[in-house]
Amino acid sequence: MAQEKGFDLAELPLPFDIESKAVLKSLPAAHAALAELKGLASTIPNQSILINTLGLQEAKDSSAIENIITTHDDLYKSELNLDAFKSIDAKEVQNYIEALKHGFTLISQKGVLNNRIILEIQEVLEKNNAGFRKLPGTELKNSTTGETVYTPPQDSNDIQRLMKNLEQFINDNDLSNYDPLVKMAIIHFQFESIHPFYDGNGRTGRIMNILYLILNNLQRLPILYLSSYIIKHKPDYYRLLQEVRVTNNWEEWLLFMIKGVEETSKDTITLIVKIKDLMSEYKNKLRSNYKFYSQDLLNNLFKHPYTKIEFVVEDLSVTRLTAANYLNKLTKDGLLQKKRIGTANYYINRPLFDLLTQR
Repeated sequence: MAQEKGFDLAELPLPFDIESKAVLKSLPAAHAALAELKGLASTIPNQSILINTLGLQEAKDSSAIENIITTHDDLYKSELNLDAFKSIDAKEVQNYIEALKHGFTLISQKGVLNNRIILEIQEVLEKNNAGFRKLPGTELKNSTTGETVYTPPQDSNDIQRLMKNLEQFINDNDLSNYDPLVKMAIIHFQFESIHPFYDGNGRTGRIMNILYLILNNLQRLPILYLSSYIIKHKPDYYRLLQEVRVTNNWEEWLLFMIKGVEETSKDTITLIVKIKDLMSEYKNKLRSNYKFYSQDLLNNLFKHPYTKIEFVVEDLSVTRLTAANYLNKLTKDGLLQKKRIGTANYYINRPLFDLLTQR
C-alpha cells in the first residue's frame, strides 16, 4: 500500500471516537484471558523462572521480526557466557532481554513509562546513546520491492514534540477514557509512526506494550508478549499499521491487536501449565531420589533451560565440586543432558527445552 501524500501524524488524544461496537465486543474475552494469565503466573513460586524462560522466547521472536535470526540452541548457549561460544545475533537477542528487564525494573520503581525510560530501553537494546533522531533521511521501505511505504516525521523538533505528547498520553489517564487495550494499540501505532530512533523502534515498541499492561495492573510480570502473534500475521501487522495512516482504518487495527492479546494470553497460559506440570514431575523425582534436593536446585533447572556449574554455585551457595557432582549425578540418571563446548561443560533440561521450542 502506497503512502498517502501529505500524511501528517496528529497528536493524541484522537479527535474522534474509535471504540466501535465490534471493538467493544472484542474486549471482554481478551480481558478474561489476561486475568487468567495474571492469576496463573502468581502461582509459580519463583517468578524469575517465567521472566527468564518466557522473556527469552519473546526476545527471540521480537528480534526475528527485524530479521535478527538465532536458534534456540545458540540463544541458550549465549546465556551461559561461555568463552568458546560467540554469536552476534544471539548477543542481540540477549540485549533485548536485558532491555526488557531494565524497563520492567524502571517502571516498577517509578510507576510511569516516560521518555527517559523509553530512551534507556533503546540504549540497552542498541548499546548506543544516539537518542531520538536528529537528522532527516529515515524512510520505511518494502523489504521486497524497496518502495518507500512510509516516511515518519523528519524534523527533530517534530519528533521531540510528538514524543512529549505520547509520554503525556501514556501516563495521564484524564486525557482519554479508552479501555487500556485500546489505548495500548493507539500507543503502539503512534510510537511506530513517530519512529523516533535510528534503530530499534520495533523492538522498543513491543517492549512498551507489555510495560503498559503492567502499569495498568493487567499483568504483574513481563510475560505477555505479542511478538509470536505478530510473526504469524506479519503482513497483516504492517498492512494495518499503514491503513490507519492512509484511511484511518482504526477498527481493524484495534481488533487485530486485541485478538493478539487474547490469543497470546491463552497460548501463554497453556505453556505455563505445562511448565508447572514438568516442574512438579522433576520435584517429585528429586525429592524421592536425591538427598541434595532443594527448591533452589529445582528453580535453577527451570530458570535456565541450559545451566552450568557456575549457575548452581551461585544459586545454591555450594562449592564448584559439589555443584559438579549434583549436575553429573542428574545427568547420569537422565534428568539432564551434558554437553561440552571448548573446555566448558553445560547441562540441558531437555523436556523444558522441548516445551519452549515447540511453542
